[in-house]
Order: sequence, then C-alpha cells, then structure tokens
Amino acid sequence: MSLLLAAPDKFRGTATAAQVAAAFCRGAGAAGWRCDPAPVAHGGEGILEALGGRLRRSRVQGPLGEVVDAEWRLLDGSVPTAVIEMARAAGLDLVGGPEWNDPLRASTAGVGQLITAAVAAGARRVIIGAGGSATTDGGQGCLEALGPWGTSGRLAGVQLVVACDVTTRFVDAAQQFAGQKGATPKQVALLTRRLERLAQLYEDTYGVDVRDLAGSGAAGGLAGGLAAVGAELVPGFDLVAEALELPARAEDADLVATGEAFLDEQSFSGEVVGGVLELAAVAGVPALVVAGEILEGLARPAAGDVTVVSLVDEFGREQAWSHTTACIEEVTRRHLGKLGR
Repeated sequence: MSLLLAAPDKFRGTATAAQVAAAFCRGAGAAGWRCDPAPVAHGGEGILEALGGRLRRSRVQGPLGEVVDAEWRLLDGSVPTAVIEMARAAGLDLVGGPEWNDPLRASTAGVGQLITAAVAAGARRVIIGAGGSATTDGGQGCLEALGPWGTSGRLAGVQLVVACDVTTRFVDAAQQFAGQKGATPKQVALLTRRLERLAQLYEDTYGVDVRDLAGSGAAGGLAGGLAAVGAELVPGFDLVAEALELPARAEDADLVATGEAFLDEQSFSGEVVGGVLELAAVAGVPALVVAGEILEGLARPAAGDVTVVSLVDEFGREQAWSHTTACIEEVTRRHLGKLGR
C-alpha cells in the first residue's frame, strides 16, 4: 500500500497544520493509501504544535501591557528544551489586529518573561519561534525583562535558539513589516530610527553588530536583540524539519503533500511549502500542493514533479473557506485515486 507524507503549514484563520494534515490523511485513507501526518511550521506561529512536548502555561505581560496566559512546551531529552512562540506573549492577534495596535508602545517584555519561566522550569535550551508579532521594539522589552545578561546567573549555560520565519535584516524590520502592524508612515520612520539606535546600543553593550545578520529583523527585531546576547538565529523550517526527521520520512513516502492558505512567491522561499518541495525533490518523490488560493500568474515550482491545486478554483470561494478541511480531503482522495494504490 502506497504512503503519503502529509507535511502542511496551517491555513491561517481556517485550520491548524494538524487539522490540515488530518484532512490529507482522511483523503489518503479513502483512496486506499497509508498516511504519515507531519504538521510543520516555518518558525513563527505553529511551532508549538509542530514540535509537541508537555504543555505549560505562564502568566506574562502582553504586547500592550495587558496580562496574558501564554502556552509553551517543554520537551524531554538529554537537554531539556523549551519551545516558545513569541506571538503567544507579543502577537498581533492578542491586540485584535493592526487597527487596535499601538506600534510605538508594543513590547516584547512578555517574551523575556516566558524565557525566564522556561529556564526556571529546568530548560537548558530554549527555542523561540519568531513571527506574528505586534512589536517593532528590536527585542528591547525582552532583554529588559530578562535582566542583566550573565550578571544574575539566571541564564548561565542556557542555549537560546531563534527560529526565524524571514531573512529580513534588523533595521529593515520597520520598513518591511511595521505597516502591517498598524504603523503610519511617520511611525515607520520613527521605528526605523529606534532600531538604528538599538543596533548601536547592542554593539556598544554586547560587542555584537546585529545589523547584517540574516533574520535579525524577525518579529520586529526580537531576533536581533536575542542574537546580541548570544542567541543563534536559524531558519525556522530547517529547525522543524530536522526535529521531525522530515528528510528521512520523505524518502520513505510515495507522495509528499503540503499546503497553506495563500500561495505566493514567498511560499517557495524559506516557508513550509518551499521547504517541503525541496525535500521531496531531493528524495525523488512527487508532491501535491494544496492552497486555499493561489496568486494570479504565480509560476509553478521548477524542481521536481509537483501538482498544485487551488481550493477556490476547485470549489469556489465560499466552500473553500467555510469547509476547508473537507475540500482538502476531497482533493487528496481524487488525486491519489488517479495514481492508484
């Protein structure tokens, strides 16, 4: 019996990555295939679900100073590892979206409090998923919440790893993303100058120039702030793929399925869809990409044997967005039915 590896991202607003993977698997079962579900994330939101672990919850400061109960995970192993999504403490969704945000005031202090809670619980390695932020504070709030680095000894011997969902440089974070967080053009200029001052402050204080580090602008510069105090910045998809052993699982599969809500040029550069397609191509396995909607005129991926399906094109906009997982299940059943068992 043939095997499908289901390695999707979330369909934002309609289904989690785990729900999408389950839909792929139901479609596979209906077509007489086995299925290996592997919900994936590319560094920001969804990394808790992708990496699993024991669920924890800590009460921390939200992006605008409100109190939030933020979930995080603790993984057992030779090195106890905590997994944190910065968006659980400083995410744009927590303030209700860009129209309700205060871009100049939004702070990552809660992220520093989450890291502190994870270390207090015994974590010696902390993975921070950087994405979905309300903030452009360059990580200043986070570092202030952590306290003097190396002085108190609280974080001595703890490895910090930031899973980045973009390659944006530190000072460019405001220009590229602050507008999406509700900032006016004038505020974008103010935030850019603040990031420039912070970059100099971090260099003077910690001896680390974060300006040109790939990914240092992730989560409004949080990644750069943590890099200044010793964190390692890594592509989020690569970290998740390694933890889930996706390369080996792709080699065992007869077809790899992935997808996300909206397919555009960025989907093939550092995000889940592009990363999964690369793994499938290396393994010599055909791939199925299911998207809620596809950017008009988007070029088909050049590498490998890839089929791309738009749910909006197949089922219409209302059905695609109101019954997303059912549509994914049906597309999978049809596609695998054509291939046979």
